[in-house]
Amino acid sequence: MPQEFKKQYKEILKQYTLSQTEHNLYEGQNVSRQLIQKSISPEEVISIHKASLEEIIPGLPEEVLHSFDFLIEVMIRYGLALKEHQTLIEKQQNFKMEMDLATNVQQTLLKTKIPNMNGLDIGIISVPAKEMNGDYTHFLSNENAIGIAVADVIGKGIPAALCMSMIKYGMDSLDGPETDPVVVLDIINRIVEKSVSDSMFISMFYGTYDSALSEFTYASAGHEPPLFYCAKSGEFKELQAKGLLLGVIPNVRYEQHSIVLEKDDFIVMMTDGVTECRSKEGFIDQKIILSIIESVKDKPAQEMVEYVFHKLEELQEFEQRDDFTLVIFKKSL
Repeated sequence: MPQEFKKQYKEILKQYTLSQTEHNLYEGQNVSRQLIQKSISPEEVISIHKASLEEIIPGLPEEVLHSFDFLIEVMIRYGLALKEHQTLIEKQQNFKMEMDLATNVQQTLLKTKIPNMNGLDIGIISVPAKEMNGDYTHFLSNENAIGIAVADVIGKGIPAALCMSMIKYGMDSLDGPETDPVVVLDIINRIVEKSVSDSMFISMFYGTYDSALSEFTYASAGHEPPLFYCAKSGEFKELQAKGLLLGVIPNVRYEQHSIVLEKDDFIVMMTDGVTECRSKEGFIDQKIILSIIESVKDKPAQEMVEYVFHKLEELQEFEQRDDFTLVIFKKSL
């Protein structure tokens, strides 16, 4: 430790003990900058302070001097704990930077354009519970048909995002929206089964809307069944279709069904972040969710999905526990 620093510190301390002026305190602040530059630890400063004080005020009680020894031990432990804390903060900051980058990449990679088709009103909302979204939606379209995929990875974070990229790869390999849903799920399942860890599973729903026939054809790989609302009867019906989760085994037989939509009928596709919403009392009953959807059945599809999200968010006291995705196909003509 430089001797000139000890002398400088002793002189500043001596002047302060004599007069206690603002100028003395200012000089002390300037000394603190030197501590960092010279890499002098807090316990070393206390040792210098103790030695200087013994010279400035001879005959200090032994109890006072011993208190400085105690303080040195405290500062040594404090310094170690502080370094560990700073290292942890740095790691957390680096992790956050990586997560922000991964989130931006995911948003760019998985971005999908909502198609525009005369006679079909589409609404979509997808809100992640954390930084990265474990839900995925993708549209395929041409002049005659629209295909819609809604998927949910059982898992979160970067591994889930990598699974999403496999789905997108499979979707981009398709010929178009008129591909049968069972064929789509078979292709995606084979890709996922080969490329994704055994610990990651994906549920997925895929449907196609034929504008000429007003027909919606669909299949499911262990996904939440969509809801069909019939305007004529004013009733909801689940669109059930059996099928195993993606990535479990390579060869799976999926069911395919179709339903014809009439004016003001609509189909509600979702992930379990909608059906498994929870309040403090427990899961929100499906009847409540259906009543919320029905209360805005006359609104445009985008207003419907946004209203449902905000209403369920309110019922959960704004504590979103899972990714939330809701898509509505509503026949407007």
